[in-house]
Amino acid sequence: MKNELFDSYNYIFEEELLEEISRIGIHRQFKANDYLIEIGDYIKSMPLLLNGAIKILREDEKGDEFLLYFLEKGDTCAMTLTCCIGKSKSKIRAVAETDGTLIMIPIEKMEEWLTKYKTWRNFVFDSYSVRLNEMLEAIDTLAFMNLDERLYKYLTDKAKVLGKTEIQTTHQEIAYEMHTSRVVISRLLKALELKGKIKLNRNNIEILEF
Repeated sequence: MKNELFDSYNYIFEEELLEEISRIGIHRQFKANDYLIEIGDYIKSMPLLLNGAIKILREDEKGDEFLLYFLEKGDTCAMTLTCCIGKSKSKIRAVAETDGTLIMIPIEKMEEWLTKYKTWRNFVFDSYSVRLNEMLEAIDTLAFMNLDERLYKYLTDKAKVLGKTEIQTTHQEIAYEMHTSRVVISRLLKALELKGKIKLNRNNIEILEF
């Protein structure tokens, strides 16, 4: 665990803080599709992602989900920070996109480190800024992009997070995350294939053009 921690965060935190994280942090492994945080949960610790990818989702009153952003190696979730510090219920759902590992930091250490370590304070503030920009981008995508443009952005964003050009997913899964129907997604995917931007295979979608 310590080697993973240093590999993922040594460019962000000083050695003293890394040693403290490795000493008090709770190591956790997860599998693809595991639910890591549920809407309505009280959160008492924040995650530092060592490897893998996690998607952060919102849910409407009908139970439909919308993808806000992805977390990658070296990230944390600003929404989790807000819930921890404010001692409020989670308003997001975190689902593992891939297998991975993370370290959970207790809330009392989060607050202590804000004054103790400048690098931790900067990391927290930077995380808020990055996630806010990603949520604004998600709003812009809904407000200003056509569905075919949104779909292509969804596919390329996921490919970048996974670090590969082939995405293992189904038309129904895409439809669910994009808040539309499978029939519409299938039609738009075929149109993207005809434009030479993707290739539809039996079990995956290959991105041909970024």
